[in-house]
This record gives sequence, C-alpha cells and structure tokens, in this order.
Amino acid sequence: MSTFSIVNAHVVPIEGGTTGGAPFDGTVVVRDGRIAAAGADVVPEGEMIDAGGQWLLPGFVDAHVHLGMDPEGENASTADVNEMTDPVTAAARAIDAVDPFDPGFDDALTGGVTTVNVNPGSGNPVGGLAVALHTHGRYLEEMVLRSPSGLKSALGENPKRVYGEKKQTPSTRLGTAMVIRQAFIEAQDYLRARKADDTTPRDARLEALGQVLQREIPWRQHCHRADDIATALRIADEFGYELVLDHGTEAHVLADVLAERGTPVLIGPLFTTKSKVELRGRSLANPGRLAAAGVDISIITDHPVVPIHFLVHQATLSVKEGLDPVTALRSITINPARVLGLADRIGSIEPGKDADLVLWSGDPLDVMQRARRVFIGGRTVMEYDDDARAPRVAARSAIS
Repeated sequence: MSTFSIVNAHVVPIEGGTTGGAPFDGTVVVRDGRIAAAGADVVPEGEMIDAGGQWLLPGFVDAHVHLGMDPEGENASTADVNEMTDPVTAAARAIDAVDPFDPGFDDALTGGVTTVNVNPGSGNPVGGLAVALHTHGRYLEEMVLRSPSGLKSALGENPKRVYGEKKQTPSTRLGTAMVIRQAFIEAQDYLRARKADDTTPRDARLEALGQVLQREIPWRQHCHRADDIATALRIADEFGYELVLDHGTEAHVLADVLAERGTPVLIGPLFTTKSKVELRGRSLANPGRLAAAGVDISIITDHPVVPIHFLVHQATLSVKEGLDPVTALRSITINPARVLGLADRIGSIEPGKDADLVLWSGDPLDVMQRARRVFIGGRTVMEYDDDARAPRVAARSAIS
C-alpha cells in the first residue's frame, strides 16, 4: 500500500470537506492513488512532502480540446480531427486518433491540467464520439477516464462551409439542422427496431446517436451565435437529450434562458481574434456575464486554438473582466468535471477522489505563479527544475 502526505500546504479544495470548499492550511493524505484525508488537523501518514506554504489545488480540467488529434508544429496532413467525408460520422471515435506523445500533453502538465476531453472537430453536423483522458500515459487505455464522454455536433458556419464548398447538403444553417434531425429520427427508428427484434443488423452510427437519445452520454453542441444556440435548444427539446453547449460565444444573450434550463456552457477559446463573423461577440467579460446570470460555466482552450497551458490564464483575465475568482477556479475544476460525468473522481480535493493534485508556487490566478509539481493518481508526473528553469515530465514509457 503506497501512502504519502502533503503537509504545510495552503489547500484550495474547491468544494466539500469540513470547510465546505473554503481554503485551509493543512495536510492532504494520499493512499493508493486516492485522497484519503484532507484538513487542517489531519495527522500525516507515510512519506511526507513539505509544501512549504505552496498552494495545493485539484488538477485542472479542460473539457474541450483536440489534443493528440491536431499536433502543433506539424502540417495539416497529420491532423486527424475531422472525417469530412459524410455529414454524419457519429460512429467515429476520437480515441482512435489520439497520439499520447503529442507534445501538447506535456504542455498540459506545465499548466496544471490533468484531465482533458478530446473532441472530434466541427466540420460535420455530427462529428463523432469524444473521450475524457488523463494527460499522462504511454497508451490510451491507461489514460481513459470515460469513453465515450459525449457526441460532438456542430451548428453554424463550419459545416455549412465544408459541405457548401462540396456543393452538397448541408450548405446552410437550415440544412445543418435538417441533417441533425434526420439522423435522430433514423436513430429512434433503429432503437425501436432493435428492441422489437434483436436480429436487426447493427449500425455503429445509429448506436452512437442512440446513446444520446437514451441519455447515456451528452450531446456536445458546437455553436457560437445566439441564433445557433436557440436552434440547439430547440432540437434538444424535440428529442429530449442532455445538452452541453460548446463555445457559446454569444450565450450571454440567452443567459437567463440557459440558467433556467440548467444548460452548461463551455466557453472559449478566449485568446483569439474575431477571425469569423461568429466570433464578433467574443469577450473576456462573457464568462462573468454568464456566471452572474446563474449559468454553470467551464472555460476551455479548444487546444491547439489556444495552447492548453494557457487555460488558467484565460480564467485569470476573465476575473479581470468581472468573473468571481472562486467561480473562475470552479470553471476549470469541478464544473467541467461535472459536465464530463466525472465529478465523483476529479475536480476537487475530497476523500475518495483520484489524487490528481497540483502544487503551485502561489495563487494560480496570479500569472507570475507556476505549477511546481503535478500528481495524477498519486504519481508525480511533472516537477519544475529550478536549476534548469524548466519542467521535468515523467517518461511516457515502461523503459526509462
């Protein structure tokens, strides 16, 4: 049994525990890769790691990336994000295209990010199945937290541009919505047929859509403009699935509606130019506007659109523009953990959860602070080397 304790830490648990999520100075005990105890008066066990007053937080969670599918520093031919050969590729699985040796995974650790949700791209109305992963490992099976973790769909400019250039359906917003509705109708018919006669031939595409209809996984809806968000709500009402809004650039326009419905918004990327008409409403003030209206927000990078280690900096500048600091930290920890269906394992420092922990030199919302040590499942996967002035990431190989 492996046990160690992080002592003399300024612990920011995010939620739960004896403090109700309020920070405290004390100890966190880790046993067999899980948090065993956390508190100001907890008695240390096993090996002791002296934090020396550094801040201890749960690992950050980025719920919308293309990490491992679209490596930085390589040409477009190496990207495996979009299977843009059919408008409905629901059976495509992101897990089959993720390279765990993408340098972006190391970058994630330097930014304190221990969990990501890797999505297919937004070239198709229905793009495929996402996967939630830890950010360190040598092959996907030891990194997976949930697979599939959602089914990606896109409204707006991207699918209409892709298929409009091919002069095929969909080439308009109404065409995109039509394709999505038709796919769900076919999936409803398929589920009924399979229930009545299990010898009905299987269809991987319709089975994936069926998981959404049966509320086994959420529908991850890429949309920026307020009118596209309204379309996303309309279709969700028609088919009754769990809806998550990805990007939500103009979600603040419908913030009251989203809050009343309990629809979460994964907002971002926020460090971008307004490179297309859908982004004309992009603002670092939008996360604060949504949160103030009662919307559950998660901040995302859409890596490599924004480098993943800048996740916390997006939160910091959102605070500068009005977002509450406590909500800012929740937006990159427990909120995305809930969206991914993983709040029982990650997102806060509570007994029983995975020991995905990050020691920061100080408040991570201060851009001058850095992640100094990162644990995933209680194992150190990154340490900052002061002499080299560089992070040292644990080997991603069984042979060192």
